[in-house]
Formats: sequence, C-alpha cells, structure tokens
Amino acid sequence: MSSKFNKIVCVDYTKMEDWAIDELQNFSKAQVETYDEVAASEVELIERIGDAEVVFVSWKTQIPEKVIKQCPNLKYIGMACSLYDPESSNVAVDYARENGIEVTGIFDYGDPGVIEFVLSELIRLIHGFGEHQWRETATELTDKKIGIIGLGTTGQMLAESLMPLGADLYYYSRTRKENWEKKGITYLPLNELLVTTEIISLHLPKKACLLSADEFELFGNGKILINTSLGGPFEEKAFVNWVQREGNFGIFDGDAGSALSAETKKIKSVIVNKKSAGWSAETQRRLSEKVLDNFKSFMK
Repeated sequence: MSSKFNKIVCVDYTKMEDWAIDELQNFSKAQVETYDEVAASEVELIERIGDAEVVFVSWKTQIPEKVIKQCPNLKYIGMACSLYDPESSNVAVDYARENGIEVTGIFDYGDPGVIEFVLSELIRLIHGFGEHQWRETATELTDKKIGIIGLGTTGQMLAESLMPLGADLYYYSRTRKENWEKKGITYLPLNELLVTTEIISLHLPKKACLLSADEFELFGNGKILINTSLGGPFEEKAFVNWVQREGNFGIFDGDAGSALSAETKKIKSVIVNKKSAGWSAETQRRLSEKVLDNFKSFMK
C-alpha cells in the first residue's frame, strides 16, 4: 500500500487533537481537510468527501450506502466513535466492507467519565444535594437494588465502582457474564430485573430499544432510570408516562438527552445535563490515540 494517500478528510468535528491531525498529514499528499460541523445534507457530505481515499467521522454524521456509492475512491473510514455492531453504527459498515473499504471504530475511551457522571448525579439525587431529592428522607446507596442493563465495558466499570458502596447489583445483558456473577452480581431476565430493582442504568448501543409501556409498567413507581447511551433505548411516550408517576426520576447526560423532545426535557422529574458524560481532556487524548492507532494498523 502507498505510504501516502492523495486526500484525507475529517468530514465533521471528530474531536481528534491537533497533534493527531498533524500525524495524519504524514499520510496525505494534500492538506488534510477538517470540518467543525455536521454536513447539512448528504449532497454536502459527498462534496466534502469528494475523491478522498480516507475519511474520519464522528458518531453525529451518517454515512449510508448511497453516500459511499458516490465516493468511489474510498479505501478507509475511521470512526472516531464506538463501533459495537454494524446494525447500530452510523456508517453502512457491511456495505463498505463488501466493497473493499476498511471500517474501524474505537472502544473504551470515555468510560471513566461516564461512571463519574452516573455516580455523582445519582448521589446528588438520592441525598438531595441538588434541586431534586428522590425520597422524603435522604438515603444512601447502601443496600439499594441497582440494575445494570448492558454489562459491557461501561457497565462492568459501574458495577466495580458500586460494589464498595454496598449496593445490591443485578444485570441484564445479551450474553451472560459468569465471571461477574462470581463477583456477586446477579443475572436476571429483563422483566424480572425491572420488578426487582429500584434504580436502573442503561448502557446500550445506539438504536437499541428495550423498554416500552409494558416494561415501564413492570418497573413501577418510586424508581430511578439513568441513561448515558447514545439515543434513547426506550419508547419516549412510554417513558414520559412513567416518569410523571409518583417518585420516578430520569437522569440523562447531554448525549442521551439530545434524543429527548423539548417537551420531555421540561418535565420536572427529568434531569438532563447539558454536558456529555464521557467527555474530558483524558477522553479526547484516548480518542485521538485510538483512532490514529487503528489507521496506522490499516497502513501496515
């Protein structure tokens, strides 16, 4: 493979640090093109890509099959975001790979910040340190029944953080995690977990949708739902009906909250932070390193 491509484009704000863009320049004959905003249309996105052979993209831009078809020089798409599976991706991964275009994503770059957000917001709510208080009397995490839905890297880190605080932990995941069950986390089918727990934290791929009216009915009153997944892994109407019932609260970071309607965000028991839970100086460094490492591996 040639050591240099004719053109490399970052089609939106990938959040890669300047030093990483400088390193990309070593692989491009032309100046690396970078954009700070999502393209307003697919036509504009196609114009940005043009005859580029290498593209980098954040999770905010969709690169569907019809865009890829219009960019015949593409050889590599570097996702500056997670790639859990083709179905939940913002890139037409299967189509690209079928046509000889390598697609890579990154993992485990913003998880520490997500865990800190979940713990801090949950503690604020149950103790009443902020505007809201969950129950009439401030309470601790000790002995609270907490369900983690999605026991991937982030879910595992949350479980590890909650253990010393004395919470009773349960999980639901597509696959059983027997090593975590040995640590004292109990697996339950989704419906049983909803009935059993007082607090649930959602850690699911984008486009996943697990909770509808029936599930929220099982979850019941006096409960807390925390979502830091990209998008909303539930039916919004069902969530709205549930969160307005007695003692229920929803906690969202900026990315998860962006999937909610403006009207839903106005509900008093819906707590939406404007910031992304997984974003920090450390996150940006890890993202830059991982995106660049993927590209260098492709070049080898």
